Amino acid sequence: MRLITEDKTLERNYIQKWQYMIAEYELIKAKKHPRFKFVSDFYAHHGTTRQTFAKYYNRYKLGGKDNDFLPRKRGPKWHSRRTLPFIEQKVLEQRKLGINRYEIHAILKPVLKSHTPAPSTIYKITKRHGLNRLKAPMKQNKRKIIKQRAGELGHIDCHYLPKGLIASDPTRYYLVALVDDASRIAWAGITKSLKSLDVMFNSLAIINLLHAEYGIQFEEIMSDNGSEFSSRSGDKTTHPFERMLIELGVKHRYTRPYRPQTNGKVERFWRTLNDDLIDETYFESLQNFKDELEQYLLYYNTARPHQGINGLTPQKMLTNLST
Repeated sequence: MRLITEDKTLERNYIQKWQYMIAEYELIKAKKHPRFKFVSDFYAHHGTTRQTFAKYYNRYKLGGKDNDFLPRKRGPKWHSRRTLPFIEQKVLEQRKLGINRYEIHAILKPVLKSHTPAPSTIYKITKRHGLNRLKAPMKQNKRKIIKQRAGELGHIDCHYLPKGLIASDPTRYYLVALVDDASRIAWAGITKSLKSLDVMFNSLAIINLLHAEYGIQFEEIMSDNGSEFSSRSGDKTTHPFERMLIELGVKHRYTRPYRPQTNGKVERFWRTLNDDLIDETYFESLQNFKDELEQYLLYYNTARPHQGINGLTPQKMLTNLST
């Protein structure tokens, strides 16, 4: 039986094909070809494109060898396309803390700048090392607090209440909540609109209450990019909420667009509040709801164990942070 691995017919055909095509191309450029006047007709006749022909033509002109007509293995020429080892190591360090690919990208961007791997690349790195799915230790790390002092960072957000929550009151109400990152102390207030002025007054009342009742003085507050929290014009001095934070000496931080997970602590608070107090119920009056909400917030802060802080209550966690 003949060994077909030694057969060079395919290689010879490649070489003869491109030698013939280059000879024709040279005639067209010299305006001596008997059939083709334009190279576009030549490309169409041979079923190729300008880019493909130019690749082989230029390669042959530079090398001058028949082997230049043969297809080459595709891939990087001067280095591997795999992410540099030290960047991979930074990705893996963050992933072991339970952080997702989008958050890792945001964390590395200020350091690595243009060399920051895309979220899709970060996922491939974690998958290659078997870290694409959170394991028990990683989940535990993810639950650990990032901030170490009460007031170092607060998370603020607005929440729509369902219509019909207040019996015989068709008004749509909203909640504004502020959660301390380190202790998870939280408080919420009711507002009739999400206009920036109304949200500002509610936020100021909550900030003052948390300072008076729990001694929390916020250094930074994070919000989403909604119009109730941020200025569309970029002038912070004319926006009620932005101006309030300036007057209080509090730095305003923003979540990344379309990434509510960045403000995950307050988003998780909404879920808990809905499950425990709001879903599948109604209240006789607005005052009745205010009373129930206040009682629940006191329970949440002083008696309800919190999974994110190892089963402690926010009040207990606040005490631990103070000692």
